[in-house]
Amino acid sequence: MERVLEGLEPERVFYYFEEISMIPRGSGNEKQVSDYLFNLAKGKGWEVIQDKNLNIIIKKPATKGYENSPAVMLQGHMDMVCEKNENVIHDFEKDPLKLRIIDDHIYATETTLGADNGIAVAMCLAVLESEELKHPALEVLITTDEEKGMTGAHNVDGTLFKSKYLLNLDSEEEGVFTAGCAGGCEVVFKIPVSHHNVKNKAYKLMVKGLLGGHSGVDADKERGNANKVLARVLRDLFDYVELVSIEGGSKTNVIPRESYAIINIEYIDQVKNIIELWNKILKNEYAFTDPSVELVLEDMGIESYPLEKNIFNKIVSAINLIPTGVLSRSTAIDLVISSNNLGVVTTKEDYVYLHCHARSSVETLLTHGFIPAMKQLGEALSVECETGAMYPGWEYAKQSKIRDICVETYEEMFGKEPVVSAIHAGLECGLLIGKIPGLDAISMGPDACDAHSPNEHVSIKSTGNIYKLLCKILEKVK
Repeated sequence: MERVLEGLEPERVFYYFEEISMIPRGSGNEKQVSDYLFNLAKGKGWEVIQDKNLNIIIKKPATKGYENSPAVMLQGHMDMVCEKNENVIHDFEKDPLKLRIIDDHIYATETTLGADNGIAVAMCLAVLESEELKHPALEVLITTDEEKGMTGAHNVDGTLFKSKYLLNLDSEEEGVFTAGCAGGCEVVFKIPVSHHNVKNKAYKLMVKGLLGGHSGVDADKERGNANKVLARVLRDLFDYVELVSIEGGSKTNVIPRESYAIINIEYIDQVKNIIELWNKILKNEYAFTDPSVELVLEDMGIESYPLEKNIFNKIVSAINLIPTGVLSRSTAIDLVISSNNLGVVTTKEDYVYLHCHARSSVETLLTHGFIPAMKQLGEALSVECETGAMYPGWEYAKQSKIRDICVETYEEMFGKEPVVSAIHAGLECGLLIGKIPGLDAISMGPDACDAHSPNEHVSIKSTGNIYKLLCKILEKVK
């Protein structure tokens, strides 16, 4: 088999990244990659645990001279977000990723790359494998289901660890150490459906061409949400069409790039005129963020039974009224404090479901603000509103020894001061700090862009820089 990444440095990091890129590992489908990691560790003679949630824990003793140094946890997640471009044939349940190199960057072909967080897994394996590296006792934790709900980290047994320091490798900008992050939760609206008993000619109205992106990191980029765009247009078409079904987005933590509604149309010329007007509106509104946005109407060549008009109204009203994007910002620093992403809209036999992923670095903005407001919206529209389990944020520590070591090491290696910041995205650090008393954490990673989208890519040079930095930091923990 031809290896696309062969010859890249650090060689073992890219070797392992390519290895796991051949294994399907979408959230909830991690058994194969977890088994690969377990068997690899067993074969290398490392101490390894595979728990009931398929988390992998690998331990390696300290090297000579580091026996009395505090243990360090290296941590990342094995699952990835599975997104692909429209009309691309790729089965994330069984197909390997098709890697390609463009200049300094690694991409997949028309799909997400999984550098979030496969690069962390590869770095951990390269560190464990190294016989030259000097380091304290290492505890490597590679979790499952980080992208959907952090259930792997939620259920890991904290008593299995003795680490004093945590180096999380799930950040995406070289020269930036993350020292705090937002928490979050899922909110789901369930709208019961009922249909007319009269068929009519069906058309497919599609929103296409949006960029999408990570619902946390990219929340402040003002990119279009396909579900929200579609609902605005449907509101304007309300008197001229009937709604059969609506679908949009695939992951709650991904800003939806595409959505569509199946509609019955009686007055086709009026509908086409309205769509033409909306294409002009959208091209103007998203000229700088999503210039390729467009509405497309297709004749499906069939007849279908539409939903009752009052159900149509509830669906469109709910989507239009659910706040999406940035909800609040810090007045002290350039940071989003809270946001919501209406990531998935789907029509099933009995309900239309609206799935949201809300985030905040101030927990009460969710528990005493957003969630109660969404429940009130559900009551006002007479639809169900349910909330899922919350994951905690990670509060910035006033003092942190591992942060000091990382900053000092970065300055020594690169001759400049790094940035230390908090991010509006979810990391597992908050959960792990709650499970392991006294754990001191920091997060870092190489330059990676467009996570959770088919344009995801990671810098080869930056990956090398971060791996060297990681090795040097471990050497300094004494």
